[in-house]
Amino acid sequence: MKKLRMGIIGAGGIAQGRHIPAYQQLSDSVVIEAVCDVNIGTAQAAAKEFGIEKVYSDYWDLFSEVDAVTICTPNKFHAEITIAALEAGVHVLCEKPMAMNTEECESMIEAADQSGKVLSIGFHYRFMKDSQAAKKVILKQEIGEPIVARAQALRRRKVPGWGVFTNKELQGGGSLIDWGCHFLDLSLWLLGNPKPVEVMGKSYNQLSKMPNQVNQWGRFNHETFEVDDHVTAYITFENGASLLFETSWAANIKEDVESVSISGQTGGIDLFPFELNQAKHGMLINSQANWIPGEEDSGISQVKNFVDTCLGNDDLIVKPEEAMQVSQIIDAIYKSSETGRSVKIDYKEDL
Repeated sequence: MKKLRMGIIGAGGIAQGRHIPAYQQLSDSVVIEAVCDVNIGTAQAAAKEFGIEKVYSDYWDLFSEVDAVTICTPNKFHAEITIAALEAGVHVLCEKPMAMNTEECESMIEAADQSGKVLSIGFHYRFMKDSQAAKKVILKQEIGEPIVARAQALRRRKVPGWGVFTNKELQGGGSLIDWGCHFLDLSLWLLGNPKPVEVMGKSYNQLSKMPNQVNQWGRFNHETFEVDDHVTAYITFENGASLLFETSWAANIKEDVESVSISGQTGGIDLFPFELNQAKHGMLINSQANWIPGEEDSGISQVKNFVDTCLGNDDLIVKPEEAMQVSQIIDAIYKSSETGRSVKIDYKEDL
């Protein structure tokens, strides 16, 4: 059986914590040929830790060695490296968010279309067992047509105190573009990826700009904090559905929350954990699954789908056109917050 030759670009926390271990769990179908990082010491450390033979500091040197790459760099470089890889004839799994803005997403999709190579984005929440169960139930029409979604990705005081998460130039934003994007993507996917048409949003960062921070995830400089730590939004879609959305790194709430809820015409689902809510037989019934099949580690399911798709053995679950919808909404939320008005999303034409 042919193995996919994989290269890792960006050898930091997400590469070492999720992607490299996941690929090594799939050694029958993929082999990590090389790792690359602009900081050669980081790449060398990752190579030593995981037994990877080849190390590079320039991603251009990587392309001739591999069939596919996984991009784990700061957001600013997602589009640049993705387009270069696709033009070099290499498949790409790019970490979320897809890019810094919608225009960059469009360029990435155009490059993928022209190359004929696979492009996917690292929205691993779709691969969680609860998420897969919810999608299956919705496709089986157990809740009828989805109408209203509610998503909360809330952390009480967990601003990342490491890496470049609070650097606006490199990341493009904070809690929304880093963590909330997962819940936007998951909500859109469960709704069937309807076209977003209007967004009202508000972003905040007052808490993280205050001195004497209480923060569970390390220290950061409140004086230079320039990204959002709390975001709210209301999104409407072409098919009449709507989404109430909230995300935070820092909020004065009782406890952290990860929750997605979809209300349909004949029932509803809640995550996390998965629950099916229905009104039938003259009763209100809430059902939970005693067992859901699948990998406990969604990172493994994510890279397996990517590898199998590259090898021609599966269909892609996270399509780039769908990932671009998330970026469209993120752009609109930030613009709405800046202007104080709702933002309508115009479509020139379908890509």
